[in-house]
Amino acid sequence: MKTYRPRRSVLYMPGSNERALEKARSLPADTLILDLEDAVAPEMKLQARALIADAISQGGYGQRELVVRVNALDSCWGEDDVRMVAVSGADALCMPKVESAAEVAATVRLLEAAGAPETLALWVMAETPRGILNIEQVAAAHPRIQVIVMGTSDLAKELRVRHTPARLGLLSSLSLCVLAARANNLEILDGVYLDLDDESGFAASCEQGRDLGFDGKTLIHPKQLATANRVFGPAADELERAQRIVEAWREAEAEGKAVVLVDNKLVEILHVEEAQRLLAINAKLLASAAGPY
Repeated sequence: MKTYRPRRSVLYMPGSNERALEKARSLPADTLILDLEDAVAPEMKLQARALIADAISQGGYGQRELVVRVNALDSCWGEDDVRMVAVSGADALCMPKVESAAEVAATVRLLEAAGAPETLALWVMAETPRGILNIEQVAAAHPRIQVIVMGTSDLAKELRVRHTPARLGLLSSLSLCVLAARANNLEILDGVYLDLDDESGFAASCEQGRDLGFDGKTLIHPKQLATANRVFGPAADELERAQRIVEAWREAEAEGKAVVLVDNKLVEILHVEEAQRLLAINAKLLASAAGPY
């Protein structure tokens, strides 16, 4: 069975802020994106790269997944960013504004030339119109790709759509990317919510993202962690039903039964697979809670 990793809450941390990198070691985030791109001023790029490399080497992040978002390859920082990440010990490298499979291939070549281990994953950001139109080929570009990340702020700007609660101007793009992710057995993360004072709006955005099929949400502030973890985490009633589905399926198999019913509803293998996914994610969360986060 596939190994699932919780990515309910994925927090961007500015790579130039040493204090933030230290604080991240104690935050209840599933994943940290240590940022070299948008969150770092041009004059701080080199310092940020060194700070991130040092922070990862020092460790202390527990079971949090560590991802580094690099600058674009065609920038004056991009190639050296990729070379640093290749040997940093990070779990993944996040590529911004990906628009083609060729960009993915170029990054992979650079990573492998720099000595990146096979376990280093790629995350690709969908945040431009061309990137959205090409998301199927991007998602299938290389086995290293594990996650698609929506860059909804840049995408809204490029599409000239308003930031409305319903996100009407973004829905087609969001759904296309969910389809590409699922077709290629990838995870997918929703974009950030910018208004830190609008807690109810943020919760609604998380719920909408969950219902659209996203696995978690990218965040810009620690105050958003609790809500994202709650909304994108498996609920108690979901877990209870998932357990009953798995148990009923096992019993039916052992007894040679062709029909399985739970709560008088037909259970098929697709229901069992989803139940197993929820239980596997919950097991990971319980393991994190029992030890260093």
